[in-house]
Amino acid sequence: MTAAGLELLEQTEAECVIGWRLRSLGDAGYGFDEALTLAVRPEVDLHLAADLLRRGCPPETALRILL
Repeated sequence: MTAAGLELLEQTEAECVIGWRLRSLGDAGYGFDEALTLAVRPEVDLHLAADLLRRGCPPETALRILL
């Protein structure tokens, strides 16, 4: 595989991961913009993000905590 092909593969994989994170955060209760903001940041723990909402934290506050 060429370097360009490998780079494309890695980008596609990264896009898949971001898409999965976006769906997971949306399912947890975040709005699209909030979920996208969190999804593109790999350092954000999805379990913690979902747990904050499950415990009653408003999405806007959870976003400030997580970022």
